[in-house]
Amino acid sequence: MTINFEIPEFLVQQTQMVKWVAESTMRPFARDLDENEHARPDAFVQTMWPILRDQQKATLDKLQRPADEGDGEKKRSRPSTRVLGLMLLVEMLSWGDAGIYLCLPSPALGGAAIEAVGTKEQKIRLLTRFAEGDAPVWGAMAITEPGAGSDNSSIATTAIFDEETNEWVLNGEKIFITSGKLALEESNGLVIVWATVNKEAGRGGIKPFVVEAGSPGVSIGKVEIKHGIRTSDTVTIVLNNARIPADNILGSAEVQASRQDKGFKGAMATFDASRPLVAASALGVGRAALEFVKEKLAEEGVELPYGLPYHQLTAVQRDILEMEAQLKAAYLLTLRSVVMLDAGEHNSLEASMAKAKAGKAVTSITQKAVELLGMMGYSREWLVEKWMRDGKINDIFEGTGQINTLIVARRILDYSRHELA
Repeated sequence: MTINFEIPEFLVQQTQMVKWVAESTMRPFARDLDENEHARPDAFVQTMWPILRDQQKATLDKLQRPADEGDGEKKRSRPSTRVLGLMLLVEMLSWGDAGIYLCLPSPALGGAAIEAVGTKEQKIRLLTRFAEGDAPVWGAMAITEPGAGSDNSSIATTAIFDEETNEWVLNGEKIFITSGKLALEESNGLVIVWATVNKEAGRGGIKPFVVEAGSPGVSIGKVEIKHGIRTSDTVTIVLNNARIPADNILGSAEVQASRQDKGFKGAMATFDASRPLVAASALGVGRAALEFVKEKLAEEGVELPYGLPYHQLTAVQRDILEMEAQLKAAYLLTLRSVVMLDAGEHNSLEASMAKAKAGKAVTSITQKAVELLGMMGYSREWLVEKWMRDGKINDIFEGTGQINTLIVARRILDYSRHELA
């Protein structure tokens, strides 16, 4: 496919507006919120909520619009830029502060599953709560378990249908749930919980369920004390005979005999949408660190003569150019994955490429930033050491760098999970 690398003007303007938010309601509070883990970034939330609510209204309007409305030829000439817009939004907010960004009041963390598997009626019903009202609404996604990390087929949380009450009964434990506390304790929040309706069916028996705030049998266990992204909450969720309405299973409850169950494949497609956004967050943190280092080096008279041969550069100049190259490579891979998603193309390979590259790039860039700035880079006086801590998570969650590299190898070599593990 052909990619136009020019960002549409309206997205450029939106990004500039978000940069103002990042500079005014994120950067000034980044250090204090990091020192006081789990403190609420209220100024950021109140600023961003109307913007996010309007985005959800636009998504909802599109869902409710009749399929044949408008000029078909005209619509085809205007490809979607929704995911590209999200990428730029996430990148800029993470440039402001990745921990504060993850406190974003939106369905984003669970929205990928809703869009991939939910019926049209479910999408409209669930997204309506994010598009209406003045109070912010949070979403979260619960996949990881004590015995099921990167191998999601090992999920042990069960869901049994109770015909007498017309409810699903969920039992199990989910760990490392980003924004889980906000989603379950704040009004109208929801968590997408993955559970198996039939263990004998293997991967085909795993389904996503919408667990709403206030559901009986749902409780918050451990609240994690973390190395980075400390403003956001990360929790354990315990499901003890948790009861949810029958229609809160996303998609169909039917279990197919085939291991290539459509419902499970659709659920796993959530990663194709979420991994590029994790990569975008890594880009924001990496760019923040790189820009800061270049600014400080410029103050000391260090210039970057881009036209000189590599062997004529100093070690510091070569390091900076390598950091720029790594960031640009990750950006281009991420851009490709989101443009494919906007075009409705399958992007599983590209999403994993972007996630793996961006996670490695931000880790390398932020570590080198600390190194180049010496003791001041390691000091808490500057945010550089915080960016190093915040950036590392992008190489871990939504599939570790190793797992995504494995996925890339399988896709390129056309190997199954049993042939290449």
